[in-house]
Amino acid sequence: MRALLVANSVDADPGFVGERFRHHGFAFSECHRERAREWPDAHGVDLVVLLGSEWSVYWDDVSEPVAAEADLIRWAHEHGVPLFGICFGSQMIAHALGGSVSRASRPEVGWHRVETDEPEAVPAGPWMQWHFDVFSVPPGFREIARSASGPQAIVHKRTFATQFHPEATETMLDRWTTGDPGDLLRLGLDREHLMAETRATTEVSRPACEGLVDWFLEAVAGA
Repeated sequence: MRALLVANSVDADPGFVGERFRHHGFAFSECHRERAREWPDAHGVDLVVLLGSEWSVYWDDVSEPVAAEADLIRWAHEHGVPLFGICFGSQMIAHALGGSVSRASRPEVGWHRVETDEPEAVPAGPWMQWHFDVFSVPPGFREIARSASGPQAIVHKRTFATQFHPEATETMLDRWTTGDPGDLLRLGLDREHLMAETRATTEVSRPACEGLVDWFLEAVAGA
């Protein structure tokens, strides 16, 4: 089965999410946000996965690729192609389908639990959070998880989105926390502590991610 993976070229790792979709027979074609004009034709695809990004939807200097991604989201949603959005991907779904995106009054970075209405689908966690923006729930969508920061999981028809990062692996966090420690320090976080917590928590988050993808394929994509 054919799937599109929309991501920035420097961070196109779908982690545990990609691993589970591949387990179910999906093969990904990467669509780098920086080169939207080179994306393959979406007709005939069975799935679109939207990864996170360091971008913000509302930045003027990324307005062209944001518009291209929004067009893909609207097309997939209208044509019943299953959509699975993560973090920036969830914000893009909100932006494209009638919601809004804004700077978070309470940014979240690190392992956090969420309040969930459907724990069999979206467990309380802990889940990796790494976001400084939040989105509002688009018309027609049902919010099934949330935190003090804002919506954490939404679903409508064959489209599902999470603000948290179910795909997060130790390798991914090692990459995200390398370099300028400014954001971590401002939030009172320590890289070594966060990596130690990641090594321990992925023992729980990995099977939780597998269950989330399985639920998505059965209850959302299969609807």
